[in-house]
Parts: sequence; C-alpha cells; structure tokens
Amino acid sequence: MGQSGPSATGRIEVAAEPARVYDLVSDPGVLAELAEEYSGFRWLRGVTGARVGARFRGINRRGVRLWSTVSTITDADAGKRFAFEVRSLGIPVSRWQYDIEPVGDGCVVTESTWDKRPSWFRAPSSLVTGVWQREDKNRANIAATLQRLKTRAEHA
Repeated sequence: MGQSGPSATGRIEVAAEPARVYDLVSDPGVLAELAEEYSGFRWLRGVTGARVGARFRGINRRGVRLWSTVSTITDADAGKRFAFEVRSLGIPVSRWQYDIEPVGDGCVVTESTWDKRPSWFRAPSSLVTGVWQREDKNRANIAATLQRLKTRAEHA
C-alpha cells in the first residue's frame, strides 16, 4: 500500500451484527448516503454487485464542487472487511477500507484511508476538490460517516 499506516482513520462501536454493518458499507449506494463527499455511483461494465475486481464510478461533491473517480473493489470478505482503491484520470488517489470486528452483541468498525496521490497530483486534485488539508478533512469525514453508519445500523 505504499505507506505503512493509513493517513486517516476512525473507529466506532455499533450495536448491530457484523453482517448487517458489512451489508451497509459494501453497498456503494448506501455508502453514498452515509459519506460526506462521496454522493453517488454507477457500476461499470455490467457489474451489479460488490465483489473483488468489480469497478464503479463514484460521484463526489463538496459544496458546488463536483468530481468523479473510478474505484476497484479489492476486498469483499463478508462481515469482516470491505475495501476499494480509487483512481482519478487513471492516477491513484486513495484506498478506503472498512474493518469489522465482532464485540459482544455488536461490532467495532474501523474506517481507514490511505492517500495514494503522487506528490505532483496533490495540488491539481486539491484545486478540483477545494480541500488542501486532505488528512484533516478525511478524519472529520470519517467521524461523520461512522456516526451515520452507527445510527443506520442500530435503527434499521
């Protein structure tokens, strides 16, 4: 993955079965409802489900700014881990990963991201997104997403 640890991460305890939480985070449509910047998607090449190798175009929004990316699912281990690599214009952007660990009657969810942008691509991508402190923004976005995930999973 290039760097040793994630550039931003967050954890939350959820009073729901790991399988329920996995079903939510592994559905790009639901994830778009929970996330801060990621706001929609469409499967590519006739794919209709989350499995390793499946690709989807993500639509991202921050205020009036709008951009798209292409993601490839790298991990789809039901009830345990869902992850995908993100590219823009064919250039690596990030990796997003959701790890789910059973705890008592629920689970702990860890959302992590790795910034994979080459140094020369950071300024142009920041101009498009309007985010210059990507690690700080991702930490805040992760906290908001995890809180929405908890609410959705516990009140389903």
